[in-house]
Amino acid sequence: MRLLKAICLMLLTSALAVAQGGPAADEAPKALPSFHADAVDKGVDPCVDFYRYACGKWIKDNPIPADQVVWGTFSLLAEHNRAVLHQILEKASANDPKRDAVDKKVGDFYAACMDEKGVEAQGTKPIRLELARIAALKSKAQLPGEVAHLQGMGVRTFFRFESDQDFKDATSQIAEADQGGLGLPDRDYYLKDDPRSQSIRQAYQGHVAKMFELLGEKPEQAAADAATVMKIETALAQASMDRVARRDPAAIYHKMAKKDLLAMTPSFAWNQYLAALTVPAFQNVNVVAPDFFKGLEALLQSTPLADWKTYLRWGVVNSSAPFLSSPFVDEDFNFSGKTLAGAKQIQPRWKRCTSLTDRNLGEALGQRYVDAAFPGESKAATLKMVMALEKALGEDIQGLDWMSETTKKQALAKLQGIANKIGYPDHWRDYSRLKVERTDLLGNVRRGAAFEVRRDLNKIGKPVDHKEWGMTPPTVNAYYNPQMNDINFPAGILQLPFFSKDQPLGLNFGGIGAVIGHELTHGFDDEGRKFDVKGNMSDWWTDEDGKKFEERATCVADEYSGFTAVKDPSDPAKDVKLNGRLTLGENTADNGGLRIAYMALEDTLKTDPQPPYEGFTPQQLVFLGWSQVWCQNQTPQVAALRAKVDPHSPGHDRVNGVVSNMPEFAKAFSCKKGQPMYPEKQCRVW
Repeated sequence: MRLLKAICLMLLTSALAVAQGGPAADEAPKALPSFHADAVDKGVDPCVDFYRYACGKWIKDNPIPADQVVWGTFSLLAEHNRAVLHQILEKASANDPKRDAVDKKVGDFYAACMDEKGVEAQGTKPIRLELARIAALKSKAQLPGEVAHLQGMGVRTFFRFESDQDFKDATSQIAEADQGGLGLPDRDYYLKDDPRSQSIRQAYQGHVAKMFELLGEKPEQAAADAATVMKIETALAQASMDRVARRDPAAIYHKMAKKDLLAMTPSFAWNQYLAALTVPAFQNVNVVAPDFFKGLEALLQSTPLADWKTYLRWGVVNSSAPFLSSPFVDEDFNFSGKTLAGAKQIQPRWKRCTSLTDRNLGEALGQRYVDAAFPGESKAATLKMVMALEKALGEDIQGLDWMSETTKKQALAKLQGIANKIGYPDHWRDYSRLKVERTDLLGNVRRGAAFEVRRDLNKIGKPVDHKEWGMTPPTVNAYYNPQMNDINFPAGILQLPFFSKDQPLGLNFGGIGAVIGHELTHGFDDEGRKFDVKGNMSDWWTDEDGKKFEERATCVADEYSGFTAVKDPSDPAKDVKLNGRLTLGENTADNGGLRIAYMALEDTLKTDPQPPYEGFTPQQLVFLGWSQVWCQNQTPQVAALRAKVDPHSPGHDRVNGVVSNMPEFAKAFSCKKGQPMYPEKQCRVW
């Protein structure tokens, strides 16, 4: 259960992975987005709705492209980076014997993905062997071996089994068993009775049936098999923990002896499973969700083999569909892209193949990206800002009037212990054992998944590698890892509009500065605060300080629970609200991150004063810089989906929710007490 705390989570659906569409040979990286004063809607009072003030014109002038479900300044940078990767891959995919090992690996992977004609000619051939294996199962006693076989190639079925840092011994990697096996994005889709959840369930069952028909089943049998899949997945969902409960580290840490896991599910031959998956020997395991495995035991006892075989066949076709011929791709997109996310059309093939190569060979392709897009001075400049933000957070902690000196001492020690990883890893991942063929798309994907499964499982029993990264260099994102106590900034986000040595300090501090502050604050949010300087789960707070923190966190949670993600024009009672508890960590980090970025700017201006820029003071630019990186349009479908599964608030609330809690904003824009962006009650943790 990796506790990475990211600045944003890009929505990924299988339908957006790879499918039809020809390459755009002349596609070139567009100019990086930057701050534009003409994007500001001066017809809006900044003290009434700052998001509309900062982003109103941008929102109007930038409708969602047909192949996207969210379109914002994050998207523009991601598209730029993808175009850079596209140029790299087009060159690397030429079958030139002079290519080095890196270019050959990424180039051949991309070439296999772009071979649309070859993929179409294969039809269902790439999955026939796996379907035949499932059909040949004779008893439920054989299920553990088959589950291990499928999980070993990346098919997510039954549950998850992987390695993770021991929550209470951050120096060691242990085995971990967790809930899983669902086809829909969240357990609540199976359990909630609101109209959208019911509609999604109905559409999903129809989608499963259509996939079975594509495998050759008659409609009646396909419908029956889809009902079987739905029955099993619903039972798994009923046994699963909800997302809010999983945000408490203590609730997902149940370290026990291996024999206790085996006793929990006696109908599942764990030793057979572990041997088939070639898991290293271990004595202890973290069972993240014990009730799930108890539920799985009951399901194993009550469900006949024929139904399990249907469920496994669905796992194979569902995970393979984006990499098969067009009928499977189209049906996969119709549900995952259109119904779930609201996309109008699938992305061009080159985009999907570029993203797929990044996901499978990210640290090979990342080497070329760094060479092309991340000059050495960017790393040094980012580190300088990190140091300024760490100084500001230290001052913030020292100045808190609600925290005791005892807890402050521990907090400052943790802050000083945070490691900074910027741009790219010190040592690149070795993919020499990963076999890539120019004419085998699904095979490459399966072998890539198997490579990652093996790399992950091999950590069990080994010391923790603090040099490892959880994101690829071109990624437009950043994260804090409480178990590592480190902050990580891939080269992909260290670009405009977040950062440029040529733009005013106010914009840099409102962009990448606030991102840095966000990740630092995660070390002290409602989850991160439960881990100490070494990454061990421990309570280093006094009881009184813990209560005061929870009071302040509850203020933030209640505030954001009042925000609306999707409005229903016919009935406000049907509006989709944010879940302030699900988004609490990210909202805390947003609020704290921008505040300490502002503090760092004020400190920097003492020695490096800045003139106004485009009519805005440096202080105003901090808030405009923060706001304009969150300008976005998104489909109602994806907004509703994210309200269920995304721990981040939408752009509008990431902006207004933060600035309305900052007296510094009110001062910068001369707001009066009682205006929407300067309410009587303001929430503050950090």
